[in-house]
Amino acid sequence: MQDDSGYGGYGGPPSGSDYGHTAPLPPMPPPPPRRRVGLLSYLAVALVAGALGAGSVVALYHPAANSSTAQPAQPSAPAPLPSTAVPAPSSGGTGTAGASTSQVEQGIVIINTTLQYSSERAAGTGMVINAGSGLVLTNNHVIENATKITATVPATGQNFQAKVVGYDVTGDVALIQLQQPSGLHQVPLGDSAKVKVGDVVTALGNAEGQSRIVPATGHITGVNRTITASDQGGAVQSETLHGMLQTDAGIVSGDSGGPLVNAAGQVIGMDTAGNDVRFPDQQTAAGFAIPVNTALSVAREIAAGHASSTISIGYPPFIGVYVSPGTSSDPRQQAAAQQQNNGFGGGGGFGGNGFGGNGSTGNGQGQSCYTNDSNLPTPSTIAPVSSGTLIVGTICGSPAATAGMTAGSVITGLNGQAIGAPDSLHTQIAKYRPGDTVSVTWVTPSGQHKTASVTFTAGPPL
Repeated sequence: MQDDSGYGGYGGPPSGSDYGHTAPLPPMPPPPPRRRVGLLSYLAVALVAGALGAGSVVALYHPAANSSTAQPAQPSAPAPLPSTAVPAPSSGGTGTAGASTSQVEQGIVIINTTLQYSSERAAGTGMVINAGSGLVLTNNHVIENATKITATVPATGQNFQAKVVGYDVTGDVALIQLQQPSGLHQVPLGDSAKVKVGDVVTALGNAEGQSRIVPATGHITGVNRTITASDQGGAVQSETLHGMLQTDAGIVSGDSGGPLVNAAGQVIGMDTAGNDVRFPDQQTAAGFAIPVNTALSVAREIAAGHASSTISIGYPPFIGVYVSPGTSSDPRQQAAAQQQNNGFGGGGGFGGNGFGGNGSTGNGQGQSCYTNDSNLPTPSTIAPVSSGTLIVGTICGSPAATAGMTAGSVITGLNGQAIGAPDSLHTQIAKYRPGDTVSVTWVTPSGQHKTASVTFTAGPPL
């Protein structure tokens, strides 16, 4: 993401390389215009990055990391939770400086994610907001594209598997649920409506992916700020967040989803973005947090199962194809964009899992299918059509691969709707749920026109 004053990116890993070679597939609104002055970083941290090829993927999700073929995930959406599942902000005051953060630390979890379609792992932070149900509040970008999510409670050493309850891409809020929760502690919540400039705060999180909670103290330096953030690795996706809290506390990579705590030891915000760039009118680094009232409001809608134009419940529908980052409806222009992206060494791995080794060679254009985007070439032969979405590769065992789609094929229709640029495919797929069956029409590299029924599986969160 980036700020009004220009911040950008996911935040680099400790080694200094950029986080982002992945760009999540829509459904998303068009990215807002960039106003780049400096560099703002999302605060998830990449722990391992493979040699990524280019291309987004509308892929199948399955949490088993060591499977050699894709298996269908459960398509059903999470059942709505009780209206009391997400607590309301506290009516407590701001307290006195120096109050202990120990109670907050009891409710912090370290979130580790696997992004196997893009050969990466990442880490961030989360906050337990319902101990009995195992509900954890975090940023969407912490779990974005994750094919496996685990959470560790540093205070106790407990480890949990986690599932996605829902997420809001535009608001950068996600709600996950720890499986078989026990021994958890809810973080004490404050009221972000009472926050004012000058308040003493402490940011807590998995700083730099150290697998421990590191505090950083400071003050609130601004309220109701608007920031725009984007992927530091050069991806074009960006989002604008409104009403943010600004602080001079040292928020760094890995703190995403962690608490910003007031002097009374209450959570008043969720660490989201930060920068270490100084501007003429800004002499210190800045961090930004989503007000806890805002985050809880979104979490409450997610828990109730209220999907909307911005809120997604559960996992999205995936078909299992890599597509070009190009915006043209011409498959050859998409191939050119793919080739250019390959040349820069970037790429968009749209979530998903690795399923072990790469698929076998079979179509003369590289491999017959892929388990990640680390060896994803531009197709050498493309279907002889002027409009449609070019398939750069298919995920082994996915619905697309099972239906017979291969690299170089071009999808031209879905359930009777014409498909052009990749965004049009994304938009059409977003209308459905995992488990839905649709008719897909495509043209093979040799010019054959084919149609098949394809059942969507559940994909990683966007």
